[in-house]
Amino acid sequence: MKQRSFASLSFDAKKKPTRREKFLGEMDEVVPWADLLALIEPSYPTAGRRGRPPMPPSVMLRIHFMQQWYALSDPAMEDALYEIESMRRFAGLELNEDAIPDETTILKFRRFLEQHGLAAKMLAAVNGQAAKACCCVRERSWTPRSSRHRPRPRTRANSVTRRCARRRRASSGTSG
Repeated sequence: MKQRSFASLSFDAKKKPTRREKFLGEMDEVVPWADLLALIEPSYPTAGRRGRPPMPPSVMLRIHFMQQWYALSDPAMEDALYEIESMRRFAGLELNEDAIPDETTILKFRRFLEQHGLAAKMLAAVNGQAAKACCCVRERSWTPRSSRHRPRPRTRANSVTRRCARRRRASSGTSG
């Protein structure tokens, strides 16, 4: 186990967990990480080639899921990992100690999943586990059914749009 930094220890001392932390905690319990890693690891590149050593597959997999859940682009995901402690913690990264993957690394991982046909297999594995945990899983999003923030159905009053919200000026010829 790695030694925690002062920043992460002070993050632990805060009083109230955020909605993001609660959501990531639920997803950490629901998603079958071991099964997904078993799908990825046989074809995942290993160290020994030229260039940078690859990021651990568990870290990249968690980053990929967060990117899908929060609909973040590759540069936005990189920025979020630098800025948001709860996302770094979910990915298993420590800001002062671990390398944060850049947008190119995130892009290459997503392309790796697509090239090897792993995205569909991962979705099937997650759907099987999510059915047991009462979650709705779609191709690009993941929402627990117990979420209080469901979209409201549109009512007739909400669907009507006004043409003009400002009053007309008087046509008496005076300005004012």
